[in-house]
Amino acid sequence: MPKNPPESMQHHLRHRLNAHVGEHWPQLARVQVRFLAGFAYVDGELKDGKRLQLCRLRFTGVLHTWGFALYLASRDGYTDNVLPSGLPAGSPEECLDCACSLYLGSPVA
Repeated sequence: MPKNPPESMQHHLRHRLNAHVGEHWPQLARVQVRFLAGFAYVDGELKDGKRLQLCRLRFTGVLHTWGFALYLASRDGYTDNVLPSGLPAGSPEECLDCACSLYLGSPVA
């Protein structure tokens, strides 16, 4: 079974994604990140408190590059996907922006 990243890396990822949300996604109050079997599951919390499943990041062993899977409500699950760059992996912020663009619309510049 794949291992989760070290605690320090988990903390850094949570901080990094929440900082990005604060700058670019005013529809969200914050994101919650939980780790399981080498994956980081990212859920958005809307201002009214409702939770929105967004994406799953796959730990690649490197802090700045994560595999990307989009949450599909129609399947009630995650599907590996490609980012707008055409790659199946990217920065956590790039992954979050892709999922949020689908579910929330355009980001704030």
